[in-house]
Amino acid sequence: MSPVLRLASASPRRRDLLASIGIAVEVAPVDIDETPRPDESAEAYVRRLAREKAETGARGSALPTLGSDTAVVQDGRILGKPRDRAHAAEMLSALSGRAHAVLTAVAVVGPAGLLETCVTTRVVMRSVAAGEIDAYWATGEPADKAGGYAIQGRAAVFVERIEGSHSAVVGLPLFETAELLRRQGIALWPAAGEAVS
Repeated sequence: MSPVLRLASASPRRRDLLASIGIAVEVAPVDIDETPRPDESAEAYVRRLAREKAETGARGSALPTLGSDTAVVQDGRILGKPRDRAHAAEMLSALSGRAHAVLTAVAVVGPAGLLETCVTTRVVMRSVAAGEIDAYWATGEPADKAGGYAIQGRAAVFVERIEGSHSAVVGLPLFETAELLRRQGIALWPAAGEAVS
């Protein structure tokens, strides 16, 4: 199946989410500065990074290009990827027994110009014991995850409930992304008579 979209991300989670709705992608990660700007809100931050990834990734390609960014936010503070075990434990301890927000922005550059959206999902985590946090770190799963956890992995047992989009917490809000792709002329369903791969 030929790619219909360029994905400006190395995230296997985003690639797999797009594949789950039948979108074949050309993976083309970009390298941009992801440092938050002074006094930049979490929403402005993820929107800016999604736009920059899409615009940078679109250079030299005829394919529509998608950029996305996800941030875990608690009390107005963006919780990035953990630097080490202690940092991961600090973040998970802060999230334990409380609600937090996960913001995921998506931008798509294509025939319709730059289209973008941002989705906020509320995640409620049960109380997580220190021993569980240590054991979770030992799995290796949280090392490259915003907020130090993966809802699609073992940390699912820490999540009491979510209010909003589960796929957005994983890395890409599929409902909203599909709408952006449709507006860029990418069909999710083959026309009558076309083979489905």
